[in-house]
Amino acid sequence: MVMSLMQSPPAAKTLIDGTEFDYFCGTGYFALHGHPDLIDAACHATQQYGLGPATRTFDHPVLLAVETQAARFFDTEAAHYYVSGYLGNTLLLKGLAPDYDVILIDSESHYSVFDGAAASGKPTVRFAHADPDALRDTLRATLKPGQRPLVITDGIFPTSGRIAPLPAYHQILKDYDQALLCVDDAHATGVLGKKGQGTLEYLGLQGEGCYSSGTLSKALGGFGGIIAGSESFIKKVALKGASPVPLAAAAASATALSLLMQQPHLRQTLWDNARYAKAAFRAMGFTDIPDTPVPFFCLSGGGLDYKTIQEELHKQGRAVLYIPEGGYTEVPAGGAIRIAIFSTHTKAQIDCLVAAVSVLLR
Repeated sequence: MVMSLMQSPPAAKTLIDGTEFDYFCGTGYFALHGHPDLIDAACHATQQYGLGPATRTFDHPVLLAVETQAARFFDTEAAHYYVSGYLGNTLLLKGLAPDYDVILIDSESHYSVFDGAAASGKPTVRFAHADPDALRDTLRATLKPGQRPLVITDGIFPTSGRIAPLPAYHQILKDYDQALLCVDDAHATGVLGKKGQGTLEYLGLQGEGCYSSGTLSKALGGFGGIIAGSESFIKKVALKGASPVPLAAAAASATALSLLMQQPHLRQTLWDNARYAKAAFRAMGFTDIPDTPVPFFCLSGGGLDYKTIQEELHKQGRAVLYIPEGGYTEVPAGGAIRIAIFSTHTKAQIDCLVAAVSVLLR
C-alpha cells in the first residue's frame, strides 16, 4: 500500500501529495506543530546546544525548562519529561508498584496500557469497556482480602472520543482501601479542563489516589511524554537511564506549554468548533457522537460503506481518516470515519465537510 505524503505541518489546511486539503485528521488540535514560535524555539535550541546532550550525567536547561513549564501548567510541585508518551503507563504502573496488588484494565484501553501492565509484573484483569458495573463485578470476583486494586483506562478513547466514566469508577473504588485510579490522558492533555490539565481536571477528580500520564506530541505540537505531581511521586515514577527527548523538540514543547497558558482562548475556540461540528453530524443521524468538548469523534453504524465515503471526500480535497474494524482500539463493527476538529478550522470548512458527507449518504 502506498500512503499519501503530508508535505506541510498539520493544520486546518494541509498539503498532501501536492494538493491543499481541508484537513480533519490526526491530533494536532491547536495546529501548533507548525506554529512559528515553536519552530523558532526549536531552531534556536539546535543552534545553541546541538541535537542532544548525549548524556544523562548533567541536567540540561532545555529539558529542565519543559519540566518547569509542565509543573506550572498542571499546578504541581514537579513534572517528569521523557522520550515518548507511550512509556507513560509503564512509568506509572512500575513506579506505583509498591502501592497496589492487582491491575484492572478497561478492555479497549490503548496498547501502551497493556504493555505497561505487562512490564509491571503484577496480576492483570480486564473488565468490559466503559462499564462501571463490570468493574464492580470484576473487583468482587478478583480481589482477595486485603489486596489493593489499581484501575487504569484511557481518559479519552482515541477513535470515538468517548470519555471514560471515571466518576463512577472513583465512587466504586471508595469501597477499597488504598485503591488507585490511573488515566492514559494522551488525547486530553491541553484539551480538557478549564486549564487544559486533562480528564481528571475536567471531571473534578484531581487529588490523592488519582494519577495520569500525558503527551506533548499531540495537542501541544511538541514531542515526548509528561507526568506531573508531587516531588515524591515524580521521584517514584521517573525514567532512569534512557536518552532524553531531542533538544529541538523539547524547546518547542516548553514553548507550547507557555503558549497555551498565555492563550486559554485557544481552548475555548477548539471547544466551540467541536460542539458546532458534533451538533451538525448528530443532526444528520449520527446520534452516538458524545456531547462533550472532545475535539474528535467517529461516524459509524448504519451499514454504511465508510471506506468509500472517505475516498470520495479525499477526491474533493477533504481529508478524514477511515479505520477498518479491528484496525485500532474501540473501532465499531463495520469500521468508522474519525473526524478531528482543530481550533483553526473555520465554520465554513466544517459546514462544507458536513454538506459533503450529507450528499454522500443519499
